[in-house]
Amino acid sequence: MHMTLTPHDFTDPSSPAVRRPAHDPFTGLRVAITGGTSGLGLALVRHLHDRGAHVAFVARGRDDVARVAAQHPGVHGIAGDVSSKDDIYPIAMQILGALGGLDVLINNASDLGPVPLALLADTECEDLVRALDTNVLGPFRLTKALLGSLAASVRDGSGAVVLNISSDAAIEAYPRWGAYGASKAALRHMSRIWNEELHADKIAVLTLDPGDMDTPFHAAAVPDADRSALKRPETAARELADAIAAALSRRLASSSLQEVRR
Repeated sequence: MHMTLTPHDFTDPSSPAVRRPAHDPFTGLRVAITGGTSGLGLALVRHLHDRGAHVAFVARGRDDVARVAAQHPGVHGIAGDVSSKDDIYPIAMQILGALGGLDVLINNASDLGPVPLALLADTECEDLVRALDTNVLGPFRLTKALLGSLAASVRDGSGAVVLNISSDAAIEAYPRWGAYGASKAALRHMSRIWNEELHADKIAVLTLDPGDMDTPFHAAAVPDADRSALKRPETAARELADAIAAALSRRLASSSLQEVRR
């Protein structure tokens, strides 16, 4: 399932006319987020923790992981590099050890490729490999490592969702965004295949483009951008969370309908 989030797709929960249900769908859910110490990842950590989820996040910098964990009591920080094959199994084990299982995996960690952005002809092979390792192989390996736990969550009646953060660069051919765009295009298509293959197991795999956000990641890519025109990562986090909740609701409704028909 691929969606591009727009302001028209969501009602703003901060509006006085909107009230969250007494039981938030994220209450008690076990959520893992990669790239959780800045930008969208950090906004997701805060938003889902505030909504009652049990959250574990992953990032490369130990000092940053310790800082964010200290600022959010009850949130579990894990230092690891999703682009490294050798780190994946330890990361997965630490997620499961901290949360006791998993209901939602958000593959948010991303790599731009060369910075400043470069034409493909000027892109070093190592920069392309790093983007592919982080943006494609990392989500693939971590999803695969945690698939059994996500399936167990479905059997327990909680539902399960994998969200892979995409970009319009996965669809549009932007000059100088070659390494990033190609890797995100691969992630997008891989997510669609995962979703088809896991449909019978009632595990939803989403690939969503949150839009251009005012984050350090965007600043590194487009340093002269007008920040006032960019979406706040907190807004994107809320939109993504609502999309996850909707996917969980659809999966649970489908399961209930099948039980009734038996």
